[in-house]
Amino acid sequence: MGKPSILSPFKAIKYLFKKPKTLRYPFEPKEPAQRYRGLHLNDWEKCTGCGNCLDICPNEAIALIEQPDITPKPGAKNTRPQIDYGRCCFCGLCVDVCPPGCLRLSRDYFHIHFDTKSFTVLPRDEKSDSEKFLPAEKYSIFKASLTHRKRDYDGFSSDLKFALFEPERVPMTIIEPQERRKSFVEMVLGYPEEKARAEAARCLECKLCEEACPAHLKIHEYIKAIALGNYEESLRKVFEDNPIPAICGRICMKHCEDACSIGIRGESLAIRWLKRFVADKVIDYRTALKPQIPPDTGKKVAVIGAGPSGLTVAYFLRLQGHQVTVYDSLSGGGGMLRTGPPKYRLPLDTIDKDVKYIESLGVDFKFNTEVGKDLQFKEIYDRFDAVYIGTGMCKGRYIQLENENMAPQAIDFLAEAKTGKVINVGKHIIIIGGGNVAMDVARTCIRLQQMHYPGVETSANIVCLESWDIIPATEEEHTEAKEEGVLFNVSWGPKKILLKNNKIVGLECKAVKSVFDEQGRFAPTFYEEKTKTIDGDMIIEAVGQMFDFSFLPKNLSDSLTIERGKVQVNENGQTSIPRVFAGGDIVNRNLDAVTAIADGKKAAEGIHQLLSNRKK
Repeated sequence: MGKPSILSPFKAIKYLFKKPKTLRYPFEPKEPAQRYRGLHLNDWEKCTGCGNCLDICPNEAIALIEQPDITPKPGAKNTRPQIDYGRCCFCGLCVDVCPPGCLRLSRDYFHIHFDTKSFTVLPRDEKSDSEKFLPAEKYSIFKASLTHRKRDYDGFSSDLKFALFEPERVPMTIIEPQERRKSFVEMVLGYPEEKARAEAARCLECKLCEEACPAHLKIHEYIKAIALGNYEESLRKVFEDNPIPAICGRICMKHCEDACSIGIRGESLAIRWLKRFVADKVIDYRTALKPQIPPDTGKKVAVIGAGPSGLTVAYFLRLQGHQVTVYDSLSGGGGMLRTGPPKYRLPLDTIDKDVKYIESLGVDFKFNTEVGKDLQFKEIYDRFDAVYIGTGMCKGRYIQLENENMAPQAIDFLAEAKTGKVINVGKHIIIIGGGNVAMDVARTCIRLQQMHYPGVETSANIVCLESWDIIPATEEEHTEAKEEGVLFNVSWGPKKILLKNNKIVGLECKAVKSVFDEQGRFAPTFYEEKTKTIDGDMIIEAVGQMFDFSFLPKNLSDSLTIERGKVQVNENGQTSIPRVFAGGDIVNRNLDAVTAIADGKKAAEGIHQLLSNRKK
């Protein structure tokens, strides 16, 4: 190749008199590409403050700033991302990892200012930009940079097809409706190891689930341990806050999953089923956990009721070295969970696995012992340093219907079915109520009818006051009930149980006008003239439960503070009776196992504090 001519530079002379192509933006706007990555925008209404954008940013250009004016919803935070444009490289990773899809990069890119502080901005969606959320000088600069032209919603936004998280849940085997309705075999088969680890790997570790969990389990830690295949470590993390994982892994109300950031646009992480997986995977809790019990403190605590809250109190107090005795009228632990949720949801051996581990720590269980009958409460109160009451809502409610004595209560019916007692069910059964207990009853009826009347046409009808949009049962429960053949009569209330020759032949119903009054209180009204009759030969009431404190001496029961049907306790779980604590369904309004666990843990800490002070 020859040497370049010494005259080559002079070729540029030909451009000397041509008009330069100068970019005069923003005075002469230049339209950027449709997917241009410019300044950030964030829809604060959608943003949960999960922090995934912060975690993924390679330049540490994002910080989460607390916003006192925001009252976060359960499972969300009042923080919002702040962008440092001195560090941002506009890679868009923050957008691709954003679970709610609230963060995006606009096509606006122009910003010039001599104050470097103006390059650190709390972006908001242009629909709601307000000087209230940015310092005045920064807001005016930022807004000017975003309003130099007519705005639109192009730019770089999140697309689930290219998201940096897996939006779809790893499928798990569940027995098909037509097959599962034939027996009480557990319907959810659970995750095999490979699928459990794949599902656990979906976790973004944003911890919103932990904010929503009443017991505040260290969810992201035990999920991460599952993803890594360290099942014993996962179980240890669960047991730090929850001593009944096999139970809770099946019947938990999963408030955590409702808060899962992935669930905003995809399917939430299967947190409940992963807890079940690790509880089932580790066969011997004792060998895996290697619990250390401190020396005996000499203090004695009585627990009345072996339900979730009672078991939790017993577990945590035993780990403190206290002697714990648990009294329960049933033949085994679990409380209402032993007699309530049917075997297809919660098998008895699952309950026994959790209870036997707690027993192995030195907790003394006195089953088949009814306080107030086999043993008086005063004797317990005098013998023990503290008493915990976790008896649950163990009595069914009545609605004062004519011929109501002909209709069994749901809790009695479920208890008989779960313990294997022979029940003469009808061919056409009507269940009054729309909550989860009513779903359990109806689905139990379907199974018993299949066993007792093979090949015969049968039916199970739900009658409830509520419409579909306010039905108390969870979507999962009423969906599975419909799949199994349960019939629903929503927005109808019972008027009269119909008899013929002293036998039930049906239920007369009246249409519901409203369920709640203007203050949101339960106060149903009806169209009395609009009625219908549902034929049936058996009616079961499932309209709620109530507590039973008949075992308490009158002077003590009278001194309990009860408001709106709930026992009042202080911040340590202590009642108005000295040395008596309480928790679970008799205290909280969630009426679920995980909230009962939270109550139990709080009371255990309160009891330990009381006993420690008395020791001094």
